[in-house]
Amino acid sequence: MDYQLLIAVAVGVFALLFMILKLRMQAFIALLIVCILVGIVAGLSPENILDSVKNGMGSTLGFVATVVGLGALFGGMLEHSGGAQGLAIYILKLFGEKNASWALMVTGFIVAIPVFFDVAFIILVPLVYAMAKKTKKSLLLYAVPLLAGLAITHSFIPPTPGPVAVADILGANLGWVIIFGCIAGIPTAIISGPLFAKYISKKITVVVPENKEFSANNEDYPNPFAIIAIITLPIMLIVLKTVLLGDWFNVDRLPKILVYAVTLLGHPFTALILANLIAWYVLGIRRGVGRDALLKLSMKSFGPAGAIILLTGAGGAFKQILVDTKVGELLASTLHSASIHPLIFAFIVAALIRVLQGSATTAMIAGAGIMSPIVIAGGFSPAQIALMVISIASGSTILSHVNDSGFWLVGQYLGLTEKQTFQSWTMMTVLIAIIGLIMSLVLWYVF
Repeated sequence: MDYQLLIAVAVGVFALLFMILKLRMQAFIALLIVCILVGIVAGLSPENILDSVKNGMGSTLGFVATVVGLGALFGGMLEHSGGAQGLAIYILKLFGEKNASWALMVTGFIVAIPVFFDVAFIILVPLVYAMAKKTKKSLLLYAVPLLAGLAITHSFIPPTPGPVAVADILGANLGWVIIFGCIAGIPTAIISGPLFAKYISKKITVVVPENKEFSANNEDYPNPFAIIAIITLPIMLIVLKTVLLGDWFNVDRLPKILVYAVTLLGHPFTALILANLIAWYVLGIRRGVGRDALLKLSMKSFGPAGAIILLTGAGGAFKQILVDTKVGELLASTLHSASIHPLIFAFIVAALIRVLQGSATTAMIAGAGIMSPIVIAGGFSPAQIALMVISIASGSTILSHVNDSGFWLVGQYLGLTEKQTFQSWTMMTVLIAIIGLIMSLVLWYVF
């Protein structure tokens, strides 16, 4: 029976990669087909297979769909208002021209919290052009730090969709994921951003592509402090709940009204609803945007979230199939007997899927599906489960190459050849992955 379960997992992973790579099938339907295949090979009845798919989809989407939808709405408001550009310009002025690469790293780190990676990059890349033209230095000196900040937040820190989905599939506390994502993400961003940019910009000189201009003189951007406050509000509320109602305080000694308020406001649903309401007023109504225009903007913002929500639901179904077939118990015992550290195993699983099929989001969700039954069977602490989210995120970031849309997006906007994109963007993703894993391992033994 053990061999049958291992064969079921092997068939599932092979079929998933075959359908995505060879047949070019959408990952959502590929994951659902894999669920059925794994159930058949593992010996489940048709009724149990379909119940597992239904229950996995339902339990996952109940949380993820709400958070991703609210996050997309929040990000759309920030994008439309010009808040991302205004914040970037303010941070650039604050840091000064000599520290522009550090300023762009910080900008990317903050802006990617509510805004999707590719959208944030397209919005902010004109600032990179402007700095490179002004200083006559290689475009990579400014582009790499921005990309590092965007990529790390996009993968490490909720409420961005990837880590939210992985956290839900693994059953991780979102507050812990935010805390560890920041702790691991900051040194990772510094090394893969400004430090690596300083090195690679001396090796590769890239000039600004023709017809790329940027002017910020006549734009009426929102107050940068308001932008920072709105972005960080939901994060602070979620973390406050994790800290105040966690193991560090005796909840029984706290006032009941305080516990009630923190429990309510610190939930991702309430925190993001509150942030959206403030953004709706501060970035919309207060700036003269009509209610009809805000409604159209809201509907438009939901578009990119749809694919991620469905893909995450399919990942939840995959997780449930593995749980119901008892594969998790087998994998957990195999992992223990093989003396492989769970963070390293999680990293390798996500990295292999990432390298083979290209999509970081698919790698995160499929990797989380495989790791989830191991987490259930392993008896890990909340902090350890959160670190598995960071490890999976690190593995899913590694070695972006020609099968990743991000590879071509970066190359196109920066005017890089394929070789230059490999030397800069791809190497940056390798650094993010390795440093992220190292930081996760360090934090594992600290907490």
